[in-house]
Amino acid sequence: MNDLIAKAAIDRRLAEILQPVLEGMGFELVRIRLMGGQTKTLQIMAERPEGGIEVDDCAEISTAVSAVLDVEDPIEENYTLEVSSPGIDRPLTRLKDFDTWEGFEAKIETSELIDGRRRFKGALAGTEGDEVLITIPEGTIGLKFDWLSEAKLVLTDELIAEMLRSRKAAGIVDEDAFDEIETEDSDAPEGAASEEN
Repeated sequence: MNDLIAKAAIDRRLAEILQPVLEGMGFELVRIRLMGGQTKTLQIMAERPEGGIEVDDCAEISTAVSAVLDVEDPIEENYTLEVSSPGIDRPLTRLKDFDTWEGFEAKIETSELIDGRRRFKGALAGTEGDEVLITIPEGTIGLKFDWLSEAKLVLTDELIAEMLRSRKAAGIVDEDAFDEIETEDSDAPEGAASEEN
């Protein structure tokens, strides 16, 4: 279990308990965090091995995880359970994520200074062995996966277009379910909008 998936000791303990449950249901754990506040929040990000997760999947995971946590009882205080997809500008927590999202822009932080810096932003260039490759203005560099403390995709038009394309290809997005966009008619008086029926 690496620190990108589970950072704190309690996160790692929770991951040990819950990862087999998720895998048994056909999902992979992307990230787990127990976050503080007046009421703690246990945030679990999961997806299918081929990527993607639906709302019904999150509800199914939530039910299964709640049952296991009730028995194991690793969190002493009250908490809220939040199960979600990694989202569009998702965290990159597994070595395979850097290959999957090759070509897309990412922000990476390292736990130690590398050539005088900790933050790197650029296009992902895949992996080589245990190194994550990223193209920054100075060129393509390799960062050992173990050095990373945070990594996430940057929300760009290209990333949004890819997400929509992949969801459409998977039959998840139904374009017929959306209303037509109303545009202004160039012949109409200024301020008047035309409607098609």
